[in-house]
Amino acid sequence: MSTGPEYVAAHALLEGKTVLVTAAAGTGIGSAVAQRCIEEGARVVISDKHERRLGETAERLGVPGIACDVTDEASVQALFAGAVDVLGSIDVVVNNAGLGGSAELHEMTDEQWNVVLDVTLNGTFRCTRAALNHMYANGRGVIVNNASVIGWRAQAEQAHYAAAKAGVMALTRCAAIEAGRRGVRVNAVAPSIAMHANLAKVTTDELLAELASREAFGRHAEPWEVANVIVFLASDYSGYMTGEVVSVSSQHP
Repeated sequence: MSTGPEYVAAHALLEGKTVLVTAAAGTGIGSAVAQRCIEEGARVVISDKHERRLGETAERLGVPGIACDVTDEASVQALFAGAVDVLGSIDVVVNNAGLGGSAELHEMTDEQWNVVLDVTLNGTFRCTRAALNHMYANGRGVIVNNASVIGWRAQAEQAHYAAAKAGVMALTRCAAIEAGRRGVRVNAVAPSIAMHANLAKVTTDELLAELASREAFGRHAEPWEVANVIVFLASDYSGYMTGEVVSVSSQHP
């Protein structure tokens, strides 16, 4: 089994850029993205529905935090207006908000299905729409969406989450075709398993161990390893990439 990775030093990939990251409170990918963007020279605003955790993370990172419920259009509009007030303009938007759950399809309720789709897919749609309207006016910008390998791979009890993440992939590709001629790039990452405290609370140790064992490195990803790929997609180093969904995984069944 491979040992843990060494943290990668910053290289000023986002020097002078402004970044908005959704669902960035806590210990997951969103807060790791915010931290890496700061380390790479960006000015950052973070957002999350959970105001207490958002305040704690914003204080820890030393950045402004704006509460937002991505299932509510007025809240999304207020987020972007607030971020523009702070940053002046938004160069990069990272759509990280998502919600999971476990239920076999024959027992899944409409409420279970709808809440996962509304946060994970519809929330990404609302934030992407708001970002495009802002970026089109400026003639530039980058959007990076957080999908999942489950959008490609079947997994029991994950029909709602898989459908939502597959939808994020399709949304990314269609948005990219429209946005390219207006100077805006839209890409996505599809992580396999990135371990953090919030994930550990909503699944079993046995399932996490099984998923990690399928990876070529014999371990889960660290959230900052996924964040590194998001930073690359946000940076000028990926300037000719759009409409791509980049797998951040070592699992090759």
